[in-house]
Amino acid sequence: MTALFRFFSHAPLGLLHGIGWVLGWLVFAASGVYRRRFLTHVHLAGYGRRDWMPAVGEAGKLVAELPRLWLGRPVTIKWDGAQHIDQSLARGKGVLFLTPHLGCFEITAQAYAARYGTVAQPMTVLFRPPRQVWLRELVATARNRPGLQTAPTSLAGVKQMLKALKQGQSLGLLPDQVPPLGLGVWAPFFGRDAYTMVLSARLAQQSGADILLAWGERLPWGRGYTIHVQPLGEPLPTQADEAAACINQAMEALVRQCPQQYLWAYDRYKQPRETL
Repeated sequence: MTALFRFFSHAPLGLLHGIGWVLGWLVFAASGVYRRRFLTHVHLAGYGRRDWMPAVGEAGKLVAELPRLWLGRPVTIKWDGAQHIDQSLARGKGVLFLTPHLGCFEITAQAYAARYGTVAQPMTVLFRPPRQVWLRELVATARNRPGLQTAPTSLAGVKQMLKALKQGQSLGLLPDQVPPLGLGVWAPFFGRDAYTMVLSARLAQQSGADILLAWGERLPWGRGYTIHVQPLGEPLPTQADEAAACINQAMEALVRQCPQQYLWAYDRYKQPRETL
């Protein structure tokens, strides 16, 4: 599999996205569980056919583009809102980036590392190693690059992230991931309670870091990506459940900017697992 990844890492991004589009529709057609979850979530959010159909192919692109992003040549990156990063870094209090399962969330950290990681402050991203050994080694190699490092989903990883923020560095999280039992609260997401991590709010509150919302829009025909960045816009409440609801609301707003690229089949409403 590693050799296959290396082979496809040399392919044009447009070709990989074409393969991914086909893959996305094949999975949608073949898996009833996947399809029902996907449609349940889009209907819960109030979207019609014109909004959700492109997301089927986009989910496949998310997988097919990984060889190029992890092992291939750099891709074209455009920025929308980079001034918010400049302003937050100038404050020196650390920057917490929150990114939902929207667009290409892999590219957001890479783009930051390339632009800011070596000349300003590095970024640390929360990382849960895959279960497959071959994929674990591949991902670790791909994500540890100049200006970018990973933190494990453990107490040691939390301490590492908090230390990074207190040193004025940047941190990247996907706050719509379902955390283990005891590390989250139930909060509304598109009108239905979802188990939501409290880690992002606690890190921001304990460090005084700025919170920025970011996501990577996948441009058509393999033309690259646009990184969209905007401030949260309001202070987080001190209560955990209120803070989680505030973050979920912010993630909803990002998804509504481009529902065609949200990963609707992600099992957002599942019951949390017992352990890390």
